[in-house]
Amino acid sequence: MKGIILAGGTGTRLHPATLAINKQLLPIYDKPMIYYPMSVLMLAGIHDILIIASPDYVDNYRRLFEDGSSLGIRVAYMVQPKPEGLPQAFTLGREFIGGDSVMLVLGDNLFFGANMTELLARASSRRRGATIFSYRVDDPSRYGVVDFDESGNAVGLEEKPLHPRSNQAVTGLYVFDGTVADRAASLRPSARGELEITDLIREYLLEGSLAVELMGRGFAWLDTGTHDSLLEAGEFVRTIQKRQGIQIACLEEIAYRQGFITADQARSRGRALAKTAYGQAILTALEQRARPRM
Repeated sequence: MKGIILAGGTGTRLHPATLAINKQLLPIYDKPMIYYPMSVLMLAGIHDILIIASPDYVDNYRRLFEDGSSLGIRVAYMVQPKPEGLPQAFTLGREFIGGDSVMLVLGDNLFFGANMTELLARASSRRRGATIFSYRVDDPSRYGVVDFDESGNAVGLEEKPLHPRSNQAVTGLYVFDGTVADRAASLRPSARGELEITDLIREYLLEGSLAVELMGRGFAWLDTGTHDSLLEAGEFVRTIQKRQGIQIACLEEIAYRQGFITADQARSRGRALAKTAYGQAILTALEQRARPRM
């Protein structure tokens, strides 16, 4: 399976903070925003990741991650000349996908949950169709909404409905099979002038090959596209990290625990960042793994 992070756009809702920097490079508490979606793909066991960004900022991501080898992954980069909807990620990334299944995560989405790895593994194991991840919200009219029949099967999908049939919002995390690039290429722009991810998902729904993973209690989903939501996300991360003594989206720790990098590689990075809680989290992970079980 391949992974794509869509980190384009102009971030107009965050102006003037994003007049000189891409939104996904802004910090959420103690690390760049893009670390959070990157951590999701790594937790899913994905080694090949494509970052799609606007022309002015793609080199910033290249400086941040280089070729990905320090994390035991391979990171490629692609320019999005003009934002034309989420399905554009698949037409731009057609050669990168190469007929494999692909997990797409939006660069401004943060996911957190104790069973995240299991949830991702279940979605990744499906060889055919698409999987979306839904999350209960109080204001579903602001989102794409999926509704279900009495057996829990998805039967409808609406984009920002005035009268939503459920409270289950579609999050910015998706898994598609190897047909997705061809399907995306056949889409037509909506009245907004963009390709709509809802139209792409609906194709799978109509043919009976759409699965929905519900993110229930114990999961958090935060969309950080506004000043208020950006601040809320930072406060959430700070609270979890301070109270539980863990690091959310510590990429080197994830890489080590996933077996992407060796203990020596992780230790080198941890020592380089030892003055920070982030670096200490890497070193703590090494100590815990080395400690004998009682």
